[in-house]
Amino acid sequence: MAKEDFHLSMPLRVRWAEVDPQSIVFNAHYLTYCDICSTEYWRAIGVRYPEDLLRAHGVDIFVIKSTLEYHASARFDEMLDIRGRMARLGRSSMVFRVEMYRGDEHLITGEVVYVCADPKTQKSAPIPASVRERIEAWEIVKPAA
Repeated sequence: MAKEDFHLSMPLRVRWAEVDPQSIVFNAHYLTYCDICSTEYWRAIGVRYPEDLLRAHGVDIFVIKSTLEYHASARFDEMLDIRGRMARLGRSSMVFRVEMYRGDEHLITGEVVYVCADPKTQKSAPIPASVRERIEAWEIVKPAA
């Protein structure tokens, strides 16, 4: 992916509490950065969580897999550019891709796989049409099927 393929771009400054003794971001914090990006994504496309999923459609989304690929390290007090996009939309699953940059240097690639499900039974359920439409309308590059 190119940086230009991501509609969502958000700044994030690395805080002291997120680094190890070498002033390098501790690896688990990158998943927190992915989660922050996901929250901002839903806000940007106009999907209020949990109102527009749980209350409106009786479904919720659950993380079933997350992966990170480390290309370079971020350090204390650096300003990062966190980019997120929905890379894939299945019937009930979604793959959210996150890329993290320091200037033009690509530091991290992350993917978070969500499944849409009935919260009571935890059985998969289709992504609500209104949510799917908002995602597809927002994305610069159409999510894969």
